[in-house]
Amino acid sequence: MAVKIKLKRLGKIRAPHYRIVVADSRTRRDGRAIEEIGLYHPVQNPSRIEVDADRVAYWLGVGAQPTEPVLAILKKTGDWQKFKGEPAPAPLLQPAEKAARPSFEALGGDDEGKGEAITQKKKTEKKDEAAAESGSTEA
Repeated sequence: MAVKIKLKRLGKIRAPHYRIVVADSRTRRDGRAIEEIGLYHPVQNPSRIEVDADRVAYWLGVGAQPTEPVLAILKKTGDWQKFKGEPAPAPLLQPAEKAARPSFEALGGDDEGKGEAITQKKKTEKKDEAAAESGSTEA
């Protein structure tokens, strides 16, 4: 029996999350699994990857073949390099938390009302100037 380590899709249409499972290669993607050995949530920021390293090492040792997406996940976590005897990868980067935006008061804004902002329309200004000019020419 050929055994694969593959992803089992769960979740809503635009919010997928996966379980890393060990299953017979002939079963369908979301079919019956022998064992669940991890989680993968790609939508979260940063994406959540949890893998049981001991079980992965066992299943790779007895001949289970990872699919391409699972192989990429195992390379990120370092389990594949440990199995092959290669040096471990750099640790996964965690995004720095964004600093909170300064509040209005912290920026030195005052809360005093200065009245309404009234913008004169240009057409009325031109009419007033035209009327003043015509009034000065008549006099």
